[in-house]
Amino acid sequence: MAIPFVDLKIEPAIHGFLHVPSQPTGNAIVLTHGAGADCQSKLLVEISDALAASGFTVLRFDLPFRLARPHGPPSPGSATRDRDGLRHAVAAMRDKTNGRLFMGGHSYGGRQASMLASEEPQLVDGLLLLSYPLHPPRKPNELRTGHFPKLATPAFFVHGTRDTFGTTAEMKSALELIPATHALFEVPSAGHEILSNRAVGELPVQIVDGFKAFLNTLTQKKD
Repeated sequence: MAIPFVDLKIEPAIHGFLHVPSQPTGNAIVLTHGAGADCQSKLLVEISDALAASGFTVLRFDLPFRLARPHGPPSPGSATRDRDGLRHAVAAMRDKTNGRLFMGGHSYGGRQASMLASEEPQLVDGLLLLSYPLHPPRKPNELRTGHFPKLATPAFFVHGTRDTFGTTAEMKSALELIPATHALFEVPSAGHEILSNRAVGELPVQIVDGFKAFLNTLTQKKD
């Protein structure tokens, strides 16, 4: 079950929903949405529910640009403030976990999370990036990978094979730029929204299982 979460002590404020697991593992994650959605998107809710069922405490929240305007994409100048929102959401979750803390999101939200992690490599223990927007549709030369060579945080990418923001081959090539441990979870026949126009079924659980397996490999490497 998700409960409303508001933190007004910091600016930008955090507005979202907290998923508290019945059997917590001590791990927590903050997730946010893409440019055309908010934290109530089907994908974010389903993934958050699956994560909570697996023991993660989850905060899914609205980025500052969405609090400022209920509809429409972020303005070109909002990215820095949106990363501030992510940073503050991570800080808000520090008091709610005694385990590892992760960060991520869908499309634009995931991109901002990865950019923040490249700037602050000690901020979180890993990234969950859903439909990373590698380039605008039909503009394969406008790659959004400038920060990839500086990304030292382990990252788990979930990618639909029909995503117009990047082919699977383009994604695999781009991920070679990342020095940190990373993995690509492919969703056959899925587009950029991953869950839209298809039965949800077990896909959110499969994605979470893949993410957990990825995290287990990180633990094994440390050992």
